[in-house]
Amino acid sequence: MKTFLAATAAALAALALVVGVAAATPNGADTLVTVGSPPTPFPQNKQNEPAAVVNPADPTIAAAGANEEVDLEACNNRADQTCPFTAGVGTSGIYFSDDGGSSWMQPTYTGWTARDCLGLVGTSSAPADNCDPHVGPIGTLPRYFESGLVSDGDPAVGFGPQPAANGTFSWSNGWRLYYANLTSNFSAVRSETTFKGFEAIAVSRLDSQSYAAAKAGDNAAWKAPVIVTKQNAALFSDHEMVAVDDASSSPFFGNVYTCNAAFRSQQASGPEPIVVNSSSDGGDTWTTRQVSPAVNNNTISGRQDCAVNTDSKGTLYVFWDGIDPQTKTLAIFVIRSFDGGKSFERPAQLVTHIDETGILDPASGDLTNDGVAGARDGSFPTVDVANGAPTGAGATDQIVLAWSNGPTPSDMHPGPNEQARVMWSRNQGRTWTSAGVASPASDRPDFPAIAISPDGGDAYLTYMDFLQPWQSTTASPRLFEGVVRHADVDRTTGAIGAWSDVHRAPTGDARGSSANALTGEFLGDYDYAFATNDFVVAVWNDARNAADCPAIDAYRQDVVNGTAAGTSTDPTRPAPNNDCPATFGNTDIRGGSYADPTP
Repeated sequence: MKTFLAATAAALAALALVVGVAAATPNGADTLVTVGSPPTPFPQNKQNEPAAVVNPADPTIAAAGANEEVDLEACNNRADQTCPFTAGVGTSGIYFSDDGGSSWMQPTYTGWTARDCLGLVGTSSAPADNCDPHVGPIGTLPRYFESGLVSDGDPAVGFGPQPAANGTFSWSNGWRLYYANLTSNFSAVRSETTFKGFEAIAVSRLDSQSYAAAKAGDNAAWKAPVIVTKQNAALFSDHEMVAVDDASSSPFFGNVYTCNAAFRSQQASGPEPIVVNSSSDGGDTWTTRQVSPAVNNNTISGRQDCAVNTDSKGTLYVFWDGIDPQTKTLAIFVIRSFDGGKSFERPAQLVTHIDETGILDPASGDLTNDGVAGARDGSFPTVDVANGAPTGAGATDQIVLAWSNGPTPSDMHPGPNEQARVMWSRNQGRTWTSAGVASPASDRPDFPAIAISPDGGDAYLTYMDFLQPWQSTTASPRLFEGVVRHADVDRTTGAIGAWSDVHRAPTGDARGSSANALTGEFLGDYDYAFATNDFVVAVWNDARNAADCPAIDAYRQDVVNGTAAGTSTDPTRPAPNNDCPATFGNTDIRGGSYADPTP
């Protein structure tokens, strides 16, 4: 190890020159990440589920991903009352920043698209009202169509070192961006499919030498996507996260890991383990290992929502939420690997029990945060480690863990608000200390995302804060705002200090968001934060520019009441682009690059 560090001393010294890049978004302001999104029509104006990362080797460079629907056909294409996910069209948006996340750009590539399929008012046989997808401009990851695949969103992004020809990793070789996402087969014909199963996890990669070309819209700047999950005919891989071992002090420096839930059947009660996919050759080849039980039945109802991260010593941590078999209640679990993901310490450790957030929506059957026909909710873990990247120097290896804890108040049963709770560990997750509640008592935090600076001195949290309780009708506004908070961390003891606001965004009405099926809202499943020693980049789903549609509100209420079928052939369903304000559904990804408020 000493020989390796000495050999790379010059490269590490060069890195030190760029690590001090300062953020430029003023407190009280934010920026648009999804800059290629039009304000209308629906669903082309819809984005959600953001992920963001800052390059440890050059913090001026940041990348983000989101579920991006800019290339889908508009609702008026063919039947005006339906807003389908256009077959074969990808939804994994990619965005770049060259000023540390203060401003963003979205390249345009070539692939399978329907962005010009806007249709006509009414349903007719006119060619303009029956537009089919075709090769053309896309605002999502390239090279999926050419690979027989479709990028299906759920983005996760990470920067790491680029491998040399001899297989060794060094930041002096350049950097590599990894973008993990869901993927499906472009063709439904069995003989033409690229992989077995219904949904896989794929990883796209971009190297520093091709960065300029990628920003200019060159498909060839990206490597072809690689399927990283071990697929079979019944497998549905879901909700992945990615982590790169990005501290050069680690013996597994350069390894990249993804985790996901592996649904082994399309039945809700089928086996559902958490798996980890690992690569030690820059993402060319992958090994899959199951790290949790698979059982899913009436007593133990499976597990979901994994998170993965590494420390400066190469320890790999995998978290997920599931049911404690002893208490039959929801809990967060962690499992560790000390050999680069080859084997895992067993059994998994139970970190904490949690109270689920959300109230059951009688129409969708989902837990929703804001009301009937509302945005679905989740209490899953978000994790970060102060691993000293890019060198590992000064790492405290403190792990911070956050989640949204219930219960959820309603207009019929008022009560305490949800809380963003935080725990931390300084001994590789063997024991945990509660840091209490990171959200003010008045906030209702949804989808919190936590980050800690590489040197362990600052913690940040972002979430969407709902301003009204869960509502039993769709008649009243459901305002929410993006929030970014900060706390100092004692680098000696690990104690997390008082939390304070860095930013509160303008509010938007969640009713102005929509799933493509139109029967409920959709704000995605997560937000994201990434910290350097000097600033944090935070991103969240934002609805300030989304207009509420009274016709859709009334229709959703009819579905809840059982007086409307809620199907695509329902004759009472409104046509969003005819019966609603033009900006209905216009949810965006917004964020900011905020300086450490207590440097």
